[in-house]
Amino acid sequence: MKKLLALVMALCLVFSAVSFANAAELTNLNTYETTARELETWNIHYSQAAADLNVLTNCFDGLLTNDNHGNLKPNAAASYSSEDGGKTWTFVLNDGMTWFTNDGTVQADVVAQDWATGLEWVLNYAKNDSYNASMPMEMIEGAEAYYNYTKELTETEGAEAAYALTAEEGSKFDELVGIDIPDDKTIVYTCVDALPYFPSVATYNCLYPLSAQLIEEVGVQGYRDITWEDMWYNGAYTVTYFENQNQKVLTASPNYWNAANVKRFDTVTIKMVESVAVAYQLFLGGELDHVSLEQATLQEIYNDKANANNDNLVQARPTKYSYQMHLVYSKNLEDGTPDTNWNTAVANENFRKSLYYGLDLTNYLARTNAINPQSCQNYVYTGNGVAFTSDGTDYTALVRAELGLDYNSETYNRYDPEKAAQYKAAAMEELAAKGVTFPVEIDYYISGSSTVAAETAKVLENIFSSCLGDDYVKLVTKTYISSLANEVRKPRLASFFINGWGADFADPINFLGQETYNDTAAYYSNNYSNINDATDEDLIKAYQEFTDLTVAAKAITDNMDARYAAFAKAEACFLNHALTIPCSYEVAWELTKINNYSKVYSAYGMQAYRYVDWETSDVPYTTEQMEAFAAAYAGE
Repeated sequence: MKKLLALVMALCLVFSAVSFANAAELTNLNTYETTARELETWNIHYSQAAADLNVLTNCFDGLLTNDNHGNLKPNAAASYSSEDGGKTWTFVLNDGMTWFTNDGTVQADVVAQDWATGLEWVLNYAKNDSYNASMPMEMIEGAEAYYNYTKELTETEGAEAAYALTAEEGSKFDELVGIDIPDDKTIVYTCVDALPYFPSVATYNCLYPLSAQLIEEVGVQGYRDITWEDMWYNGAYTVTYFENQNQKVLTASPNYWNAANVKRFDTVTIKMVESVAVAYQLFLGGELDHVSLEQATLQEIYNDKANANNDNLVQARPTKYSYQMHLVYSKNLEDGTPDTNWNTAVANENFRKSLYYGLDLTNYLARTNAINPQSCQNYVYTGNGVAFTSDGTDYTALVRAELGLDYNSETYNRYDPEKAAQYKAAAMEELAAKGVTFPVEIDYYISGSSTVAAETAKVLENIFSSCLGDDYVKLVTKTYISSLANEVRKPRLASFFINGWGADFADPINFLGQETYNDTAAYYSNNYSNINDATDEDLIKAYQEFTDLTVAAKAITDNMDARYAAFAKAEACFLNHALTIPCSYEVAWELTKINNYSKVYSAYGMQAYRYVDWETSDVPYTTEQMEAFAAAYAGE
């Protein structure tokens, strides 16, 4: 069988090579973002938004990066190691790294102390407003103590007192925080415990460098508000043009330390477009080198064999985001009073399980992938590829095993109408006794200006109606004007949100830690589900059970297989109680001149948008060619 697979792969590659004999690689890349995803800050330490970091990851080199399989690889650090099982981690820097302006003018050498300066900035409450502080506070010895010190200093003596703090030897930061700089090339982090996954954090901006000389030049406020023209770079590209809501141009850095070993484009132009439909027209006109396809466009091309792009449809690789239907447990009506009918219903486990098993999401998934909607199905909470056991098993497979799923991504569907009917009957009986009226209205909010969102909401309305019955539930689509957070989430008007979450480092706590009960650091518990304000005893008991299992799993640091097994039990508990409903992955179809399997790929962090070492063509790849790339990739 292996010989047959090898033969098929070889034939595919031969076909690809022959048919692409006249193709050339791109020297300049033209890509796009929608206007809703315009960059908001050039300060890489201050941002937690993908729209910012997708650009900035090209301008700065952190200690580590990922390869096209998601494996960690050295970047600014030439090597990294731990001699004590993960309690301390030593990173040794490469030679020849410099800080330079966007025109390539060298400003200073990159030295180990820059990582201490960057960490001080992140942990300084007055300087960075707590952005990106949670991971180092949780993992690095003394980091939380320093953060609390700066917060108290700011509140008692004012921000200027905290602004004056530095990471210099003998400083309060140096005294408290577990980062040691023995020389200009060496950084040693001391963790709160043995943390084998700590190196994955070194791909993220919370551990990125910052030159103290730049701070001296522009001041604290100047760095907070730094622009592309004033910031110092140490990465593969600099920004040479920017017009808000129009385009950005990244140019290969003339003084990049690793230029001899990294393949780069001469320029990368990121065009801002109103919609994917506009991007498609630009692709057809030769102004873009790739485009994701909306459902209508995809079906039009797929169903017309004579369409010029029919042979060029390729399925993109999944993004790192795992999407769920996040239920809201303390919801209000529009007049600000509690929505007792919904709050009582959603606290009932049989009601939640009727939704969990009763919604056939196939037509919803087709909105992203009309050709192969099943590839977008999601059955667990944590994203695929975040963590692996010692034998290479994806952590999510452990969760599926705990759930007892007979899982095959091509055929399996969680939808089970018989189970759903049983849970519906039990829920209606129990809830009627508590005074709940039917159908239970489920409020779902979308942007009032988005036609695509309106069309998708109509698909969801039909799913709820046809699968669960109008006698039981009614999905009511409502709109907000400009801010989902201010108009919907904060006043607690929605019954659920469909949100995607992506990991920042390689451990399941990234996901499960957002849902724990009575935990001020749990993002979804505090900002979406409002579980801490729920009063139903059975609901709270279920959340507490999950929380206890998660806390116990988090405490296991000496055996990663045991840690992941314990997390899998916690996650299965969360899903068995249907406290959230796994929904989808993003697996779109596209037209592209980029070999998707050559790009950086990671299920966590911010490295996936690095424009380095890409294989490209000056004409779109065909379906067969991308399949050949996929087959070769799978065999590596």
